[in-house]
Amino acid sequence: MGMKDQFQDKSEQWQEQAKQKAQQAKERGERGQRGQEGSERGQQRGQEGSERMRERDEETERLQRDEEDRFRQDYDA
Repeated sequence: MGMKDQFQDKSEQWQEQAKQKAQQAKERGERGQRGQEGSERGQQRGQEGSERMRERDEETERLQRDEEDRFRQDYDA
């Protein structure tokens, strides 16, 4: 397995874990385990978490593109 494959696999694992955590947080919020005030805080945290997740996804994609560029340069030379 090449480095590129390893990076892609790790990236996909991270993305899947982030999706699972987001889904779990959403389900907890829908079940109403918190009071109204707690629920509002949870939604705010969920929005912040979504933003962080989006940033991580963008960072992961950027890192993948960088790695692919390096990979191509190695074979172009």
